[in-house]
Amino acid sequence: MAAQKTYKIIISGGGTGGHIFPAIAIADGLRNSGHSVEILFVGAKGRMEMEKVPAAGYPIEGLNIAGFQRSMSPANLSFPFKVIKSLMDAGSILGRFKPDIAVGVGGYASGPLLFAASLKGIPTLIQEQNSYPGVTNKILSKRAEKICVAYPGMEKFFAAEKIVYTGNPVRAQIAGILPSKAEACAFYGLDANKPIIFSFGGSLGAKTLNTSVESAMDEWLNAGAQVIWQTGSYYNKEIMSRWTNKLPEGVKILEFVKEMHMAYAAADIIISRAGALSISELCIVGKATVLIPSPNVAEDHQTKNALSLTEKGAAVMLSDAEAPAGLGATVTELLNDMPKRKEMGDKMKAFAKPDATKDIVNEIIKIIKV
Repeated sequence: MAAQKTYKIIISGGGTGGHIFPAIAIADGLRNSGHSVEILFVGAKGRMEMEKVPAAGYPIEGLNIAGFQRSMSPANLSFPFKVIKSLMDAGSILGRFKPDIAVGVGGYASGPLLFAASLKGIPTLIQEQNSYPGVTNKILSKRAEKICVAYPGMEKFFAAEKIVYTGNPVRAQIAGILPSKAEACAFYGLDANKPIIFSFGGSLGAKTLNTSVESAMDEWLNAGAQVIWQTGSYYNKEIMSRWTNKLPEGVKILEFVKEMHMAYAAADIIISRAGALSISELCIVGKATVLIPSPNVAEDHQTKNALSLTEKGAAVMLSDAEAPAGLGATVTELLNDMPKRKEMGDKMKAFAKPDATKDIVNEIIKIIKV
């Protein structure tokens, strides 16, 4: 009996958790697919993927590449040289590893790696997480075999025959069956008979979300709600200095929520930024959601992500400028309107793609087997 062929796959990209965690989910999906695979990651030196990927059990090589600064910056003078060097280094990595396919998930490293792969005749696949693609993926798409997208209507950016509507890969605990609200409330020591608001703004935190939640706290507590508040590591110490000695019953202030499946299960209303990965998780969870897009992302991706849901009545959006004054009343209105919360949650679930990882893995394997 012939030995099973080992498929060699490079996954490239990173820079933020929104790129890295889907990439790791794809790698895990490949490893658990029943095929023999050898996976190598390629990231950008000095970025978080150089730490997160090895922690997940995968090898990674780094390219000396960074993004082009839209403001006038001396760093832009070295950008062309970094691109040329990264293309050469990417070519060297491809020559040594000899992959069957290169998969790009977005981030600084995916550009030179996938471009170099296409020049060598290595098939490429792009996983585009956002509803509005960046310049790099628009360029790379012209050479890609397939583009796995997370939102409908992407034909306005990519060739329709290349698009596969898969959704974004999410963590297995969230893609599966969530705990009951009673179990999640017991985990946090909260009352399952009262509504719960869950606010999170990423591992570092989001200043606007924290300021807005803090301003609205008394209003929500007076309305009978409880709050799970992830502050993020950057803001936690300052916030706790104000709340440690007067923390009301029913309020949990946490630096970081590791057990996101528990927080999602407990929540009746969720407050979040509008990163692509967060939105994919929120659609699977299917709860009433207030989105506050970050204004500090390239090409205003988060606002476009949020609009894809708010235009269908699946979520409410407040701009970063509107949130400090408007979040309290917006959430209180939802607290007082259970049918509206249910309607929003059902509409969110209509966007869910719980099999995204499996579908992307299938596309990768199909390309390799051609």
